[in-house]
Amino acid sequence: MTSRRDFLKQSAVAGAAVALSPESVMGRNTGKNIPAAATPVDTYTVSMRSAMHIPVIQPREIIIPDTAGFQVLKGDFHVHTLFSDGQVMPVDRVKEAVQNGLDVISITDHIEYRPYFSKIGRWKLNDEQGEDFNLWYNTAKPEADKKQLLLVPGAEITKSTMPPGHFNALFTRDVNPIAAVVDDWRKMLQVAADQGCFLLWNHPGWQAPKSGGIEQGAPLRFTKEHEEVYRQGWMHGIEIFNGYEYYPIVSEWCNERDLAIFANSDIHPSELHQYGIHNPARPITLMLAKERTVESVREALFAKRTIGWAAHMLWGRDPWLPELFKASVEIKTITPGTVELTNKSSLPITVSLGGTAFNLLHNEKQQVYRAEGLRKLTVLNWMVGMNKPLEIPLDNLPG
Repeated sequence: MTSRRDFLKQSAVAGAAVALSPESVMGRNTGKNIPAAATPVDTYTVSMRSAMHIPVIQPREIIIPDTAGFQVLKGDFHVHTLFSDGQVMPVDRVKEAVQNGLDVISITDHIEYRPYFSKIGRWKLNDEQGEDFNLWYNTAKPEADKKQLLLVPGAEITKSTMPPGHFNALFTRDVNPIAAVVDDWRKMLQVAADQGCFLLWNHPGWQAPKSGGIEQGAPLRFTKEHEEVYRQGWMHGIEIFNGYEYYPIVSEWCNERDLAIFANSDIHPSELHQYGIHNPARPITLMLAKERTVESVREALFAKRTIGWAAHMLWGRDPWLPELFKASVEIKTITPGTVELTNKSSLPITVSLGGTAFNLLHNEKQQVYRAEGLRKLTVLNWMVGMNKPLEIPLDNLPG
């Protein structure tokens, strides 16, 4: 029970608080006679960053040796911004790519679906801007040049039925003529092809029947419409990995039809919200390029020198996937029954030799027993076909 003395003490404190006006609390002079400080006191800004435990994040370093005389560039050719249905601005995609150690990206905002920044979107642009489908590229280009990131102009042709589904047009010269024939997907692909675009079939196994995907639980099919697209020269690559999804059959489609393999993010939220910071399992498309230029990237894609990397797996075609392994892993015979392997790259590599599986960590030497007569090494997480891991011959090893 509160005593009379405690009650009076509490009342005095409360009264003193009430007597303080908002102006006095904020340090404002209300014109009343408030005594000035005898001597001015110099104050300075104090950084509290360390006290707040805010990390300084350096760009991710991805080490991949040159392969078969080519540089190995890292890219993402399917990203979205607020100029369609993404959640960040184009300059943010540039900054995220640099933080992730990428060399090249393509912002592929939707032509048919622009709910945010557009002429009819939530945040309306004027007529000239709202009808310009090159706006996302032009907005990002200055920042990309500043950050020395290669930026490929592009857009997504987004049909609400499957087939044909969605296609990315990369290396567009002008997206507006493609958008001008939006009611006919064949005309859109033809106009893009006439511009010399690289055409990429996106997420063939995406289960979204009302948005251009397949029916829930349906098997993946290379339909007669996609055969037509392929025969017309309107298909140059397919995504084997999109966002979080993996489509194993794409390896066979690309092998059979000489198409490039891609692993892309199709990212709509921020990088932080979709994958976190420097996620080593994030989708990346590797390309073997003559040099670090947009034109070299274009040449590499049309030459089908691509490798998909996501979820600690790699997918590629012969000869490029074997060549990448050869450049990345040093194999030596230590004794007649012992082999030493060293992973010189940042790539995830799980190998099996004589039925024993082990991971090769970056720059760590791994010595393993090789039984007499064992002639090949199996790379369990590098795939050259559907459920077909890469095999590396062990004949004529240096010793």
